[in-house]
Amino acid sequence: MKKISIIVPCYNEHEAIPYFYKEMLKIESSMKSVEFEYIFVNDGSTDQTLESLRQLAKDNKHVHYISFSRNFGKESAMYAGLEYSKGDYVTLMDADLQDPPHLLPKMYKYITDEGYDRVGTRRVTRKGEPLIRSFFARCFYKLINKMSKIEMVDGARDYCLMTRQVVNSILELKEYNRYTKGLFSFVGYDTKWIEYENVERVAGETKWSFWKLFIYAIEAITAFSTVPLVVSAVIGIVFCLISFIAIAVIIVKTILFGDPVGGWPSLVCIIFFVSGIQLFSIGIIGQYLSKTYLETKKRTIYIIKETDENK
Repeated sequence: MKKISIIVPCYNEHEAIPYFYKEMLKIESSMKSVEFEYIFVNDGSTDQTLESLRQLAKDNKHVHYISFSRNFGKESAMYAGLEYSKGDYVTLMDADLQDPPHLLPKMYKYITDEGYDRVGTRRVTRKGEPLIRSFFARCFYKLINKMSKIEMVDGARDYCLMTRQVVNSILELKEYNRYTKGLFSFVGYDTKWIEYENVERVAGETKWSFWKLFIYAIEAITAFSTVPLVVSAVIGIVFCLISFIAIAVIIVKTILFGDPVGGWPSLVCIIFFVSGIQLFSIGIIGQYLSKTYLETKKRTIYIIKETDENK
């Protein structure tokens, strides 16, 4: 019998876990031809999430959990789940039911009947999200698709079903700074996309603030594109040309008309503007240097404090 591993990253999802587990039992009963394995990853939760996972593992031998020593982030939690999964097929799902479980049987059929290696999901609407967040999300996908050679699908979720071959390929990418959606695109393979309308959380609150999403977007850009470095260099060249032209104009005016350079306010504005451009360019370079620095240290992606196997 084939096995599907369900990987569920959890950070303060105590309220949502019972709803998620109840829905998954319904899906499991409708897919009796496959065996299910649940891997919950507790990413340093501060609520009762770990206690809930302990109880689930006690009640069901197919439920396993991994608990980190602190909060390492969702990317680390997903990577840990992939490493510990044993299924022939593996899926990543959020505990808040924003990843509709009822799509899983359809995803499984696409892989087994039509030969796809991965079936991904994407939201076609962002109903329920703040308008400003939706606007910047769309801008992000447009921007990164122009900057990167890897195609990023607008509205793509981490929720996907993969064959073991795809999972093994992703696990070979052991980089510390991870952007899983980009890694899925990087490894390639035949992918089928299923579209659905946005679903609001069943319980709890989102952990993604606007600032966290902004930092996450920068992570994605620096991980899959070097275009910002090129832009920084081009801006430097353009301002050098402008400065040479300005110097030539000032010299000609002084020689022909005896017009000395005047107006310190305009000079101060120019200095501040150029200094801002310089700091912006240095900041871009600094982002890439910081990523390189973190990669060279080769720190572990996560640290496990407890699993159901050592309880």
